[in-house]
Amino acid sequence: MIDDVWIPLTDGTRLAARIWLPVDAERDPVPAVLEYIPYRKDDGTAVQDYERHPYFAGHGYAAVRVDLRGSGDSGGVLQDEYLPQEQLDCLEVLAWLEGQPWCTGAVGMIGYSWGGFNALQVAARRPRQLKAIVTGCSTDNRYTDDCHYMGGCLLGSDMLKWASTMLLYNGLPPDPAHVGGAWREAWLERLRATPSFIDTWITHQRYDDYWKQGSVAEDYSAIQCAVLAVGGWADAYTNAIPRLLENLTCPRAGIIGPWAHMLPYRGVPGPAIGFLQECVRWWDRWLKGVDNGVDREPVLRTWMQEPAAPARFYAKRPGRWIAETRWPPQDCEPLVLALAADGSLAERHVPAEEPSVSLVGSQACGTQAGVWCANGRPDELPDDQRRDDLLSLRFDTPPLPERTELLGLPELTLSLACDQPFGLVSARLCDVAPDGRSTLVSWGMLNLTHRAGHESPEALVPHQRYTVHMRLNAVGQAIDAGHVLRLALSPTYWPHAWPSPVPVTLTVYTDGTSVLVLPVRRASAEEPAIEFDLPETAPPLEVVEVAPEYRTRTVTRDDATGVTVTEDREGYEYVIVPPGTTTSYEQVDRYEITEHDPLSAVVRCERKAGLRRDGWDVSVTTSSVMTASATHFEVTDVIEAFEAGERVFADTRQCAVPRDLV
Repeated sequence: MIDDVWIPLTDGTRLAARIWLPVDAERDPVPAVLEYIPYRKDDGTAVQDYERHPYFAGHGYAAVRVDLRGSGDSGGVLQDEYLPQEQLDCLEVLAWLEGQPWCTGAVGMIGYSWGGFNALQVAARRPRQLKAIVTGCSTDNRYTDDCHYMGGCLLGSDMLKWASTMLLYNGLPPDPAHVGGAWREAWLERLRATPSFIDTWITHQRYDDYWKQGSVAEDYSAIQCAVLAVGGWADAYTNAIPRLLENLTCPRAGIIGPWAHMLPYRGVPGPAIGFLQECVRWWDRWLKGVDNGVDREPVLRTWMQEPAAPARFYAKRPGRWIAETRWPPQDCEPLVLALAADGSLAERHVPAEEPSVSLVGSQACGTQAGVWCANGRPDELPDDQRRDDLLSLRFDTPPLPERTELLGLPELTLSLACDQPFGLVSARLCDVAPDGRSTLVSWGMLNLTHRAGHESPEALVPHQRYTVHMRLNAVGQAIDAGHVLRLALSPTYWPHAWPSPVPVTLTVYTDGTSVLVLPVRRASAEEPAIEFDLPETAPPLEVVEVAPEYRTRTVTRDDATGVTVTEDREGYEYVIVPPGTTTSYEQVDRYEITEHDPLSAVVRCERKAGLRRDGWDVSVTTSSVMTASATHFEVTDVIEAFEAGERVFADTRQCAVPRDLV
């Protein structure tokens, strides 16, 4: 392991890196594998870094972990996520790697979440050094499938939450053990210069050039290196995988397990797989030219989940591995179901005397949704959906006559009207067991002013009938015979969807024009057996737990006042041995709304992170509040920094951004 490596950029900025090499790499050069993220290699991601990067080095690769500009020990300021500057910096890193005596000049990139995003973005720039990437839990479209907007709806559950987290991370200092005595001056400059990302995110409420930059869906053909895309059914970013498999023209493959937002060797819900072995096989084929058959394997290997009762956490999901040689798959048949006024959902539409149904949206609908992006911890997944079902328009199939497997993206066409110029529709697909328990299978949202596209929204004409189309989230789920499939619709879904300015009455027409199309997979009797090795990692980094990691979610509703409060808490504290750094983190997110008053919606996020060892004790806190009037979104951020308990920096930032048909 080579620590304190500095990669110089042409503008004078230095990026901090840690490198693991095979012992003979300087005599016998090897390809490099790069992970390039802002989450602080010395403390934030150190535990996971030591699990996988020494493993790659032990299998014949130079493993390189780099902090982005403005993060960790790297110089500069991180101005926003996924900017062109981030990609240009990476091109310089790749060129630097190519010039090292221990590198053959062939490079791969790996990352999940942020690192998965920028692996795709850098690949689209076609640097000659980059031969293959492994992108996990990422997206091809920064607007439709990230933590800011979904279906044109502002994500109340995650936009402020993520902005507050990044404000905290960006406010932490470089480590004096690596940068020396200049750390304090660099820290204060970073605190002064780091912006609140959310101001920009709210300013761009439609799919414009800001979001198109870095969205590889704008031109899939730009990517020519080999792409392995991985994700999980419990993650928020899985929709990109089928789109990448369908639209990329380069060598490509996908793996989707039951997992949350993590790499699959840690996979929760289980089963976890030997994912690092899969990465090595991918690198061997595309970075070393080994003919190991990777390029002849199925385009998608995925976990077909068996039915499970609703729960906020699963240690393991029952199911089996299946494979698809093509995507879209040949063995999927669409099942078209029509919505009827009597609440039925059937293949054959029965004309109704009253060809429409209506619902006034309840601000309490959404309490059973779980978190938007699960990370494999307790109290994250959707609970029994019956409470939200009662607050929605419900359409049920008859009990299914046979076991049915769904694989792909459900599509929904609705003929509808609203009584207001602004409105949204949330759609949930649920598996209802004979005992009444309702398990969320898939869901989606659409801001109805975005009915013709996300680039040029238009206000609704109240009570005018429209036909809208939307896709629900990708699904791989078996439904037992005797169970019922339920489609539940609502014009509210708090806290995921920021509510419309006034209560909305949604009318859905049930004269045969509103239909749900499900991707039904026909299982073959000759289905090949798919297996993965058990997980392997490098020896873990030594850490000592000071306070156990925790994650809790509580939902309370006061029937007298109509106030619903959802609160998430999480945190941890441990010592990294060596160098003896204690790292701690606390997070509280609170979502509050009052029935009949959508303008009462408020999100509050509090963060605290600390780093300390002998002679060094620093911490940063952030407090963020987001509200909305009928005309504006309003955010207040407070950031404070402390050294040895003494406050050394404080700043309050406020913004008010006009609502743009949201």
